[in-house]
Amino acid sequence: MVNVAVDAMGGDNAPVEIVKGAIEAVNTNKEIKIFLVGKEAVIKEELAQYTYDISQVEIVHASEVIETAEPPVMAIRKKKDSSIVKALYMVKDGTCDAFVSSGSTGAVLVGGQVIVGRIGGVERPPLAPLIPTENGVSLLIDCGANVDARSSHLVQFAKMGSIYMESIMGVKNPRVGIVNNGAEEEKGNALVKETFPLLKNCPDINFIGSVEARDIPAGVADVVVCEAFVGNVILKLYEGVGATLIKKVKSGMMTSLRSKMGAFLVKPALKETLKSFDVQEYGGAPLLGLNGLVVKTHGSATAVEIKNSILQCLDFKSQQINEKIRERIAPAQSQKTD
Repeated sequence: MVNVAVDAMGGDNAPVEIVKGAIEAVNTNKEIKIFLVGKEAVIKEELAQYTYDISQVEIVHASEVIETAEPPVMAIRKKKDSSIVKALYMVKDGTCDAFVSSGSTGAVLVGGQVIVGRIGGVERPPLAPLIPTENGVSLLIDCGANVDARSSHLVQFAKMGSIYMESIMGVKNPRVGIVNNGAEEEKGNALVKETFPLLKNCPDINFIGSVEARDIPAGVADVVVCEAFVGNVILKLYEGVGATLIKKVKSGMMTSLRSKMGAFLVKPALKETLKSFDVQEYGGAPLLGLNGLVVKTHGSATAVEIKNSILQCLDFKSQQINEKIRERIAPAQSQKTD
């Protein structure tokens, strides 16, 4: 069994969508056990609506909730009985293999590093969501954890991202690109200029050079490397444009009788195409490089994203992602220190 702690109180749609997604996950796969962490009475009330194998779901009471606006470090220190802190300690002590939360991003990031801890040699753990492309998906790394990253951090991001894409997504020798404002090697800000030659000379990644933002949706790179400020802007713009295009397509098909007839004919194919560009279908963003798996979903996550985030924990464990990161990062860091 893969044991997953789920923050039942975190996010805009808690606990309704969180509990629903958790139940959908256990009803989909019998190899998962969910620990719903939060206010017991509230969780029990939600669970009463569903039919599921009771051996796969357990409630862990937590009396406190960390709100989004709270200072993360202070919240982690003071709210020891919060759903986020209690769940993270369950990963730390080995009770659970993974933690999924739609709650405070800052608290999850801080708690992940302070409580669960980094793998030896990992300088900074990045958030790495999958984003849809013309050819499938790419991994955007980092999208929000390290705004003031250094070149050595980005090199590690490239290595961890390559491991993830090869092991989880089955991409052989994944192409790694660094986000830049041009294709030429001499372009970019100070960080990109410093990182480019390091990636170019890194023997254990398939570095293809600079990637401009407009080329990311075309899938030119399997691993898209950047620091968190740039990555978060890319991710939010990506999501906003995608949602707007879907709305425009749908409204455009309702403008006349002819368009409505056409919409009826293409509806099955269009529905499948639009589904592939729904970020919720790919689960949450793992915080790579920790001693246990921590997955951060959108604050507005619905049951679909929660379910998929829980299911991705299965692949993460079965493919031994942490062990592979440990094998690749620790020796390299040791040689660098020597």
